[in-house]
Amino acid sequence: MQDLDSPSTTMATLGITKYYILEKYFNELQKYWESERRTQDASADLTLIQQRLRSSSSEFTVTRPRLLAVNSTGSAGSGGSAHLPVGACANSSGTSPVGGASTNGNSQDGIDFRDVPSPVSGNQNNMPSSINSLLDAQGDLGTLKDRTLDKHEGGLTLRHVSNVTIDDLIQLGGPLTEDSLVKTLQARFSFHKYFTNIGPILLAINNYLDIGNALTLASTREVVAPPPLQRVVQEAIRQQSETGYPQAIILSGCSGSGKTYSSMLLLRQLFDLAGGGPETDAFKHLSAAFTVLRSLGSSKTVANSESSRIGHFIEVQVTNGELYRTKIHCYFLDQTRVVKPLPQEKNYHIFYQMLAGLTSEERVRLKLEGYNLHNLKYLNQGDLKQNEVEDAKRFQAWKACLGVLGIPSQDVLRVLAVVLLLGNIRFSEHRTSDSGCSSSDPEIQSVASLLGIGSDLLFRGLTTRTHSVRGQLVKSMCDANMSRVTRDALAKALYCRTVATIVRRANSLKRVPMSGTLSSDSNDSVHNQMEIASQHASTVGTAGSKSSRSMAVLNHAVRHATDGFIGILDMFGFEDAKPAQLEHLCLNLCAETMQHFYNTHIFKSSLESCREEGITYEAEIGYVDNVPCIDLISSLRTGLLSMLDVECQTRGTAESYVQKVKTQHKANNRLLNSKSSLARMFAIQHFAGKVDYDASDFLDTNRDVLPDDLVSVFHKNSCQFGFATHLFASELKALYNGEPAPRGIRFRISPTSHTELVNGDEPISTLTQDFHTRLDNLLRTLVHAKPHFVRCMRANSNESVEFDSKTVAPQLRALQVLETVGLMSSGFPHRMRFKAFNSRYRLLAPFKRLKRSEDSALDDCQLILEGFKTAMPALPPLGHATTSWSLGKRHIFLSEAARQQLETLRTETRHRAAILIQSHYRGYISRKVWRRQLDIRLEAMRSRFLPLKSSLLQPTNQRQQLSRPRPQPIACTPPPEALIQANSERFDLKSVQQLFGIDKERPPPVPPARGYTVAGNTKLGYPQTRVMKNSYPEDGSSEVILTKGEIVLVLGSSSRRGMLVVEHKGRTIDVPYQFLELRPVPPQPPSGVDI
Repeated sequence: MQDLDSPSTTMATLGITKYYILEKYFNELQKYWESERRTQDASADLTLIQQRLRSSSSEFTVTRPRLLAVNSTGSAGSGGSAHLPVGACANSSGTSPVGGASTNGNSQDGIDFRDVPSPVSGNQNNMPSSINSLLDAQGDLGTLKDRTLDKHEGGLTLRHVSNVTIDDLIQLGGPLTEDSLVKTLQARFSFHKYFTNIGPILLAINNYLDIGNALTLASTREVVAPPPLQRVVQEAIRQQSETGYPQAIILSGCSGSGKTYSSMLLLRQLFDLAGGGPETDAFKHLSAAFTVLRSLGSSKTVANSESSRIGHFIEVQVTNGELYRTKIHCYFLDQTRVVKPLPQEKNYHIFYQMLAGLTSEERVRLKLEGYNLHNLKYLNQGDLKQNEVEDAKRFQAWKACLGVLGIPSQDVLRVLAVVLLLGNIRFSEHRTSDSGCSSSDPEIQSVASLLGIGSDLLFRGLTTRTHSVRGQLVKSMCDANMSRVTRDALAKALYCRTVATIVRRANSLKRVPMSGTLSSDSNDSVHNQMEIASQHASTVGTAGSKSSRSMAVLNHAVRHATDGFIGILDMFGFEDAKPAQLEHLCLNLCAETMQHFYNTHIFKSSLESCREEGITYEAEIGYVDNVPCIDLISSLRTGLLSMLDVECQTRGTAESYVQKVKTQHKANNRLLNSKSSLARMFAIQHFAGKVDYDASDFLDTNRDVLPDDLVSVFHKNSCQFGFATHLFASELKALYNGEPAPRGIRFRISPTSHTELVNGDEPISTLTQDFHTRLDNLLRTLVHAKPHFVRCMRANSNESVEFDSKTVAPQLRALQVLETVGLMSSGFPHRMRFKAFNSRYRLLAPFKRLKRSEDSALDDCQLILEGFKTAMPALPPLGHATTSWSLGKRHIFLSEAARQQLETLRTETRHRAAILIQSHYRGYISRKVWRRQLDIRLEAMRSRFLPLKSSLLQPTNQRQQLSRPRPQPIACTPPPEALIQANSERFDLKSVQQLFGIDKERPPPVPPARGYTVAGNTKLGYPQTRVMKNSYPEDGSSEVILTKGEIVLVLGSSSRRGMLVVEHKGRTIDVPYQFLELRPVPPQPPSGVDI
């Protein structure tokens, strides 16, 4: 058997390894060169690849004979043949066949991984193994920029790693596929680049680096907004200030994709740029409001530990680039969670925080002594894990923020304690009464005590019903099941109305003037004006002039109420709960609607505009329209929600409702059969996946009713707790309007946006109708605003710091990222009217050749485009994106690359013009100041020496007539004129000039400067310590620069007029005294004395 360490074996191993390396490299380079040659024209990259290919081919030609010779020698010596598979490694030499890289630093093909510095600073434990295998710890991303080697390691290639530096996906080269997008995002994620642009659209990946963050303005105070998010806010402010048009930043994505976190960073950045920063009162009030609402409106779900169950639209009114008012619009929907959280999920965070943060005295006062997560029914149905330390900390911050809003925390805590205790009121079928409960039960008494009502009164409200039978009021007792439904309805009503009250209070604090009452509401915002005008217009139709008047009022409100705001929309993301309920159907309808708005704005409007004006695309642009799914859910007569309203009116069952839905939509491919065989189950194919729905509680949840028997107990005559009475103020006012109460009518559990509360004995609207109405109003607001899209995605499904391509790829398909990149890179996503285009880019054309008239708008456009085409070679390239444009009938259509290049050229032109204007203006100002100072000096010299000169040259008698009475002479002064006249022989003019040193040709010398300074009544000598009032010199031309606020040492007066000698870092400089300020220096403590 041959020795493996023999020279011949080693040479054969090395030769075979090098043979396979060069052969593989040769084939890969040849494939890449041929694909590049087919897809694009010849370029410098192709020339470089061709040179590499030729050098590799020649080396392969030279090496192959040697390899065969060595191999034959080794085989003869061993009596067999030595075979090494592709990818084998010769450990004796340390040579790796992957990419031809040598571990000892000697590259066999020109690529040495050890010479490539690592793009990630610090710990690399979070990087995927594929990246670590491609890059050594000492690599440089800059040298990977031009790599074209496609050696696959764990799915990633060097070409994908080189795409890390591409911040815009429209610059990607090669075939555009979903796999290339996923791997490019994976490479950027590994290099801590979580934000990527698709033209004007921002793609954000949730990195889960800040798990446990409360997602409030206060908790994100130390987080610096990433530059891509900053640019989104800056662009919104710029467009709003330039055009006055409202702007809307829309965040969309599935649950857990980081929408709320990004919205808080965007809002902070908006305050920093336009609102005065975090120290303003408006920001403190808004921060307190979000801290309170996050605890009340977020919970743990299977997909997200900080899931927002309340949608937000933050309306920020901006005028002249300055923020002056904010308003929060909340869309609270998931109210069933209060009484019945899903398995493996939690109730709202505030309940766990309250139990962790209450003191023993507060527990006694709130009747919660002895209660915990395990014996409270509303909490022990879901996940029972809890971080008590963190919850207690958040609870204290929550109470402090309630105080900032001016809401008594004890009032809110009493309501929350009532909600928890209501769940422990048990109704049994085996008790003597119909409901199986009595007013003497401890839970009934505790709840009644906290609400300030009698236990008997509360018991009757929960267990009795009033009916109107042929004009007569009849009372009946409820069974245990109906009593439980009423109990849960009361708990949901108290919680929902408390949240709504806090939102109204938070908004009232940011209005001018402030009303200061808990019941105040802002009626001057976009949504309130539209909600007053639109009474569930999407589901309930009106006829005749009433409908036209409503639409006129609505359009007027939209037209006048949407001026000048910047909105941040953080709505519900797509969610696949198991089992999904009615709230999840509404949440997914909202997600479908936002996706449809995106499709309409990005795809449909662009394609239809091009088709109308005869513009054709070279590449086919397609997208998936989700209108069929929206119609399935929300169409006016046959939609699932409309059929549910009808089923509620006819008092049907869940099974009958599902059967009618399947019959009506049996031909709809969006309605699918559920995996379960239960008759109440059905499935819908949403834009982001299939969801199974359980219709068991659809009807009760949609009715959303609370009997007046229970509402009446909160009247001020029977309820001593004013905050609870305030929660039902509107209902009590409608109930006690002169008619007997209770009288068998029912109200909505959640606060409604309608002015009328009931229609006969039933509420004016259902839960789905009210939600659909508010969603329509939101869409009307967004239609009148300029949208800025932020598409959010989650990196994995377990909230860890890793990138899971199986989780990201479905989201890319759902958000249609591939189609968006295709449109932005090769289509015309932007269109501008000729006049608007000329107004913005006319500075790119020769000024004298522009005509500036309506009739010649097209000619001016062509002139601007000629100038742009001439300047394009000097602009930085945008990768493989197409820079093209097309002129239509009324618009000019631009590709995304053309728009970016136009903006770059416009910015550079304006910058050069600004520098030129500033240089001329500063020169003019400097010359003007210099002339003024020169005139002042000449005038001072003239006023000082001209009277003396004229008096000496005039005759004596004239001087005597013109002279004024002089005081008695003092020592060392020239003799009076009378003495000169009397002794004219002795004191002639020439002798007087010589005696007193007067020279008519030259001014007298400057008197010596005094060696001290007078400050107040104190005489201060030199040296002195002074503070720079302004930086000197202002233009920074001197070698020594003194900055504003710097403390310097003044040695004394300078020989130059108005200057002081200043010592700075061992050098002296003359500084004008105007730049120095004399401040008292605090006394230094004696050595050895502690302060």
